[in-house]
Amino acid sequence: MSHLLVEYPASRNPWCDNPLARGADGVLRYGNLNPAVTELLDVQVHAFGNREAVVEIGGPRLTYRQLWHSASRIAGGLQERGIGYGDRVAVRMPVGARWVRAFLGALLSGAVPVPVHDGLPDDVAAQVLSDSCADFVLEATGTLPDGAAYIDDGASLSELALLCYTSRSASDAPKGVELTNENLLSAIRSVVGALDLPTDGLRNLVLLPLAHAGGCVDQLLPTFAVGGTVVLAPDPARAAEAIVAERIDQVSATRRIFAGLLSELAGLRAEGVRQICTAGRRPEAPGAAAEPVTTALREVFPLARQWSVWGATETSGIGLATVDGALPGAEVLGFPFGGTELALWGPGAEGGQGELLCRGPNVTRRYWQDPEATESRFTGTWFHTGNQVRIDGTGLVRTAPVPEPLG
Repeated sequence: MSHLLVEYPASRNPWCDNPLARGADGVLRYGNLNPAVTELLDVQVHAFGNREAVVEIGGPRLTYRQLWHSASRIAGGLQERGIGYGDRVAVRMPVGARWVRAFLGALLSGAVPVPVHDGLPDDVAAQVLSDSCADFVLEATGTLPDGAAYIDDGASLSELALLCYTSRSASDAPKGVELTNENLLSAIRSVVGALDLPTDGLRNLVLLPLAHAGGCVDQLLPTFAVGGTVVLAPDPARAAEAIVAERIDQVSATRRIFAGLLSELAGLRAEGVRQICTAGRRPEAPGAAAEPVTTALREVFPLARQWSVWGATETSGIGLATVDGALPGAEVLGFPFGGTELALWGPGAEGGQGELLCRGPNVTRRYWQDPEATESRFTGTWFHTGNQVRIDGTGLVRTAPVPEPLG
């Protein structure tokens, strides 16, 4: 039934000037990536050692050098406990500087971090820990491992770098998504290029959960990649205070989080904020309430570009984007960016409507220890998102109604 898959090559990619070349498998790939995420970050530590890397409102403030030293000691402590290459280290704790230290410590040890959202019910968290075969759990309480500073520098692009779990749905348990160094580095490069992130000291208030791809892969790591400062507010009620006191340039959240903050932000006029980045996992994320939130945010951040980025865990959290509400309508998802390419699947695919498929250097190759799920969600290198959409001649993607079953 190959005739059901219709590719829709992008007619334009306005937010990517980076070199991409098609590989033997047909996927567009960046040709000048670091071998691993740890090497990319190591370069930034040496370039911006005295800059603040992470600021927790009401908590620690760490420079790049301090963060790297702390993370490398955690890595050393993990090594002394027998943790090494390919082992899974779960990170289950609230958002904050401790989370960042633990996550980077797991990376530097050569292990594979497994972010576990601290808001998950205990039974679901236990399911994730069991499914991932976690060898060690870094938790909110107790002291973090500590040992002689250690950095594993033997990773390559094709190796597993992060095991990120999908959100639980009513009918589906969380699934482990294998993200390689190439997936992560490609997503980082795509975000930096699309949002034109500056290297002059960007200060990004990240309100997204760090245990999800949108927070970790698409905001935390790209901010570090340009030598910026990640500002975290464990208490969202202090977001308005943080925007002013920390001289914030960019604010990143979901539309739901922004909607919940509007009362806190009322009366604030933050002209120093250059960009607002709204992340969404599902097509319904823009939703019918998108326009009131967009309008309210424009009053608070009058000089900021407003980005809306759509993606799934399987696509490293990225794939489609729109900017500044130039394309009105609650159903608009955006244009593909970075190395993301699109296809449609279904009887209406040739007419521009069907299930959205994605491929690109940021897209996972498989689920963790789940060949059946992998086979059901992939056609070759194409990932089936499960979302019904329409694609027009410009490459713009919009949501579409789910087709009625035949018969």
